[in-house]
Amino acid sequence: MLKLSEILVSRKDIESFSSLQEAVQEAARSGERFFRMDVKPPYPDTPEDWEERLEAAFSGLIR
Repeated sequence: MLKLSEILVSRKDIESFSSLQEAVQEAARSGERFFRMDVKPPYPDTPEDWEERLEAAFSGLIR
């Protein structure tokens, strides 16, 4: 299971929400089957619907 906190800790190069979405997509492509959002992203551009957007990125709805 992929946790959002794991991405945030391991990918220090991510500086925006859009970059985080890309990282989530990459993780999904690498074979992860489940995604848990255990923390809120710390970026100033994080939208109110961040959970839905990250879920869409993980499940492949955003390309």
